[in-house]
Amino acid sequence: MAAPSSGSIRLFAFRGIDVYLHWSWAVIGLLEIQWRADQYTSLVWNISEYIALFALVLLHEFGHALACRSVGGEAQRIMLWPLGGVAYVRPPPRPGAHLWSIAAGPLVNLALVPVTLGLWFLLRGHLSADFETMMLTLTVINVGLFLFNVLPIYPLDGGQIVRALLWFFIGQERSLAIAAALGLVTSVVAGACAVIFWQSYWLGIIAAYAAWRSFVGLRVARARGDLLSGPRQPTARCPRCGEAPPMGELWTCGNDHPFDVHALGGACSTCGWATDAVSCVFCGEPQAVADYG
Repeated sequence: MAAPSSGSIRLFAFRGIDVYLHWSWAVIGLLEIQWRADQYTSLVWNISEYIALFALVLLHEFGHALACRSVGGEAQRIMLWPLGGVAYVRPPPRPGAHLWSIAAGPLVNLALVPVTLGLWFLLRGHLSADFETMMLTLTVINVGLFLFNVLPIYPLDGGQIVRALLWFFIGQERSLAIAAALGLVTSVVAGACAVIFWQSYWLGIIAAYAAWRSFVGLRVARARGDLLSGPRQPTARCPRCGEAPPMGELWTCGNDHPFDVHALGGACSTCGWATDAVSCVFCGEPQAVADYG
């Protein structure tokens, strides 16, 4: 996805997490409000419903971000765009941490179902019919967001949950490869059905996006598998996980020269640029170069 500075505006920050909104969200909002104008007696309710939808998606993404932070990961940015939202999270490289960080998003929507349904039940007959319609609509949206996101299609939450569960048994690279391959096949089939049988081009666009992300995931898994199956440093070991880092000019120095960060104590053999720390390709934790031995 494009960087937040490209076609987006920063709305606010909460607990150090910046929230950005892509300009196309407003365009889709105007179209959605017009399409559903006959659902309410006033456009004010249509606007309120769309703002509530915005809030539901935002809460979903904050579920990811705050869950990631709770397990020691990083989460500093959320982007909202027409296909939903993206929380830029970086959980620790552990399957349990990934599982919680991903599952927390749809669990937020599931937890909100009794809230909106309860408001409809408690206040029906006391407020306007428009309010009742909006509460029922938001309940359906929450259920829909939960069910859609738990579909086992990578990179949807469900596909990443599958990957995290597989990670417990077959490792990081193989779990990504299997989840991405499953997501690629499923999204292609779903996209074809959406366009041919349901004439839903919007779902077709979502399926195409999922297929592309799944293809990228496959390439990343294969590249990472090739990297980790290559020769290792004979003496260096990560002080955290104990794995020997790969050998070769696989890193890039500050002047864009490829170099082996462990061969000369973090120094580039071309220009002499040096670094004191590097992240382990296995556990992902940054460590001092000197501590690798």
